[in-house]
Amino acid sequence: MNKVVKSIKEAITLCGLKDGMRISFHHHLRNGDHVINMVMEEIANMGYKDLTVNASSVFDIHAPLVNHIKNNVVTGLEVNYMGAAVGREISSGIMQKPVDFRSHGGRPSDIENGNTPIDIAFIAAPSSDNMGNCSGKYGKSACGSLGYAFVDAMNAKKVVVITDNLMEYPLFDFSISETYVDYVVCVDKIGDPTGIVSGTTKITRDPVGLMMASYATKVIQSSGLLKDGFSFQTGAGGASLAVAKYLKDIMLKENIKGSFGMGGITSYLVDMLEAGCFEALMDVQCFDLRAVQSIRDNPRHKEVTASHYASPTAKSAIVDNLDVVILGATQIDTDFNVNVHTDSNGFIMGGSGGHSDTAAGAKLTMIVAPLTRARLSIVVDKVLCVSTPGNTVDVLVTQRGIAVNPKRIDLKENLLASGLPVVDIHELKRIAEEITGVPKEVKLGSKTVANVIYRDGTVIDTIKNTL
Repeated sequence: MNKVVKSIKEAITLCGLKDGMRISFHHHLRNGDHVINMVMEEIANMGYKDLTVNASSVFDIHAPLVNHIKNNVVTGLEVNYMGAAVGREISSGIMQKPVDFRSHGGRPSDIENGNTPIDIAFIAAPSSDNMGNCSGKYGKSACGSLGYAFVDAMNAKKVVVITDNLMEYPLFDFSISETYVDYVVCVDKIGDPTGIVSGTTKITRDPVGLMMASYATKVIQSSGLLKDGFSFQTGAGGASLAVAKYLKDIMLKENIKGSFGMGGITSYLVDMLEAGCFEALMDVQCFDLRAVQSIRDNPRHKEVTASHYASPTAKSAIVDNLDVVILGATQIDTDFNVNVHTDSNGFIMGGSGGHSDTAAGAKLTMIVAPLTRARLSIVVDKVLCVSTPGNTVDVLVTQRGIAVNPKRIDLKENLLASGLPVVDIHELKRIAEEITGVPKEVKLGSKTVANVIYRDGTVIDTIKNTL
C-alpha cells in the first residue's frame, strides 16, 4: 500500500471536496507556513466556493486569504488567533458572516463534540512516511510539537498530510499515526522554519521590562507557590523571558524542584529543564528552534495535544494543574477583564490562544504589561473586547505598581507584607492618564465582524467593524 498521491489537487479531488464544506489547518509553522496558501490557491483554481476555514491560527503570511474571502471561496473563518494583516481586513467588514474566535482549549473541544465537524484536514508535517505516520521533529522544516493538529487528524472525515520530507516506512518516532491519514502529498517546501520563531525570543534589556520582570518574580515568591512541585507557563516576550531567567536563578539557589513548565516552549524553559528546575516540559507548540531540538532529543520534553493542554471538556487538562501563568494584554479594565483580540483602536490583531484557558486553570494568573503603550494607557474603564474575564485574573504588574484583583485579599496581604508597590487599579489608570492624557472614545460600527467564544462555548463578546 502507498498513500502518496502526486499533487495537492489530486488529494483534494480524492477527498471529495464540495462547496460549503469545512476544511482545517494547524499553525505550527506559524509565520513560516506555506501550506494554507498552497492549498487555498489550488482550491480557488479548482472553482470551489463557500468554504469554512477552521485554522488554529492565522498569521500575516496568510494574507492571501483576504482575496479568497473577497472572491467567496471562503465565507466562514474559525480561528484562535489572527495576525493584523488579515485582522485589519476582517475589521473593515469584508466578510458577511462573523469570524468565530475560540481558545486553544475551546477549539479541540468543539471539534470533538461535533459542534465544528471537519470535512478535510490538511496537516503540514515536516516529516512523514508513505502511509502518513508523521512528525514535526525531523526534516528541513522541523517545527517540533504538532500538538494542535492531533484533534484535526483524529476527527476529520478525510486527512491529508503535506510534507517536504518523505521518509522510509515506518517513521517510528511519529506524532500522528497513519491510522488517521487518508493521503500523503510530498511538495518541495512546506514552509520556512525560521518563521516559527515567536515574539522576541530574547530577554529584554529595557529597564522598564526588567523592572516589571523583577516585580513579577517577587509576586510569585510572595504567593507561596514557588516550592517543590511548582508548575509554570510564560510566553515569548522579552519581559516574560526575563521572569523565566530570574525564576531559574532562584530555583537553583534554593534547590526548588518544579514539576513542569508548559505552553509555547522557548530556549529559556529548555534551560530550566536541563538545569533540573523542572521534571518535564509539556509542549503543545515550540516557539524557537532550540525547543525543536530539545523535543527531538530529550524524553522529558513531552509533546501534548491541544485537548490535553487545555480542553474544558476533556476528563482532565494540564492547565488545571498549573500554578502560575504570565500573560500579556492590549488592554485591561478596572474590573480586570483583558483584551488580547484587538488593538486600542479596535482593529483585530490577536486572539485568545491559550490566554483564557490558562487564566481559568492557574492558581495565579498574572498580567505583565507596561502601563502605557503607544501613548495610551493599557488600563481603561472598559476594554474594547473581553478576551479573558476578570474573575480569572489575579494581578496586573506594571512598572508603576502592582494591582491585585479585590477577590484576592490573601494575595494582596502577602504582597504588601513583602514590601511590593501594591496600587489600586483605578490609581494605575489615573497615573497613566496623567502621563498620556485621557484617550478619545473609539468609534466603532454596528456590524459584528467577530464572535469571541469563551472556552465553555458561550459567546463572551463580539467585535464590531472599524470606521
